[in-house]
Amino acid sequence: MPRRLLRILLILALVLPVIAAVMGWMVAPSFLHPVRRPLTPDLVREADASFAHTRARREDFPVTAPDGIPLHGWKVRPETPNGAWVLLFHGVADNRVGAIGQSEILLSAGYSVVMMDQRAHGESGGSMATYGWLERGDTRAVIDALAATEHPTHIFALGESMGAGIALQSAGVDPRIEAVVAEAPFASLREASYDYAGLQEYPLLGKTLFAPGAWVMLYRGGKIAGFPAAGVSPEQAVAARSFPVLLICDAADTTLPCRHAKRIYAAARGPKSLWIVPGAFHTAALGFAPEEFRRRVLDFFRQPGSGPGRVAGQR
Repeated sequence: MPRRLLRILLILALVLPVIAAVMGWMVAPSFLHPVRRPLTPDLVREADASFAHTRARREDFPVTAPDGIPLHGWKVRPETPNGAWVLLFHGVADNRVGAIGQSEILLSAGYSVVMMDQRAHGESGGSMATYGWLERGDTRAVIDALAATEHPTHIFALGESMGAGIALQSAGVDPRIEAVVAEAPFASLREASYDYAGLQEYPLLGKTLFAPGAWVMLYRGGKIAGFPAAGVSPEQAVAARSFPVLLICDAADTTLPCRHAKRIYAAARGPKSLWIVPGAFHTAALGFAPEEFRRRVLDFFRQPGSGPGRVAGQR
């Protein structure tokens, strides 16, 4: 019986990684082509209702990316602007309206906001998402256009999930972004692939038996899109440039668990804070703790360099 069990375990140890590698090869194109959430008239009405609540005004903001891809979004101004602008970054398979809750907080406090559809999302062009590799150049083009027309006194960024990773990578290469709030960011594309390989429930399996699936998916995806997967890393971005970061990790998140935010926190060179939100699911901090979310974000942008090395909400 022990020998039979040993043989079964040995077969599984050999076969499962092969199956995982085949699956990784098959699904590689899909992570480059996220589901596109259209900007429907209903969503626009929802956004306009929110802007009306804060007496804000929006205008279309078309920008051309460095590779010629058209990017579409809005510039939104509060009734009494304070001169600072916040770039909002939505998550994967979403569009600019996905950040409407965050925009309402900022507009109410006098911040103007830029709400763009990321490439391959919403109304923006492009067929492939690269999770920060090309998007950081897109952000630079957005800031160029914003600076030319608005002359902002400060530029900050706030993103969630994929958008959090893009915001951090954008700040890593563009010093005009003074500080970043990042909720549920991924530490690197490679690290996130382990969670997906582990079916977002068993990251240890994603790093062991199913790891070949993650490796093959990233390798083939990088070849298809023409970018190095190892270079897509918010963790490396915060180590490359010192800038203030407020990291928000949702304690019950299985999509991008708290270890991602903690790795970024450990690597960050600038002033940094980590807020762990008990019970919150992926990108749900605003819903679970709306008043504390509002207070923390606004306090951070008012004094982005204050309070280095703070970890809050940890139990």
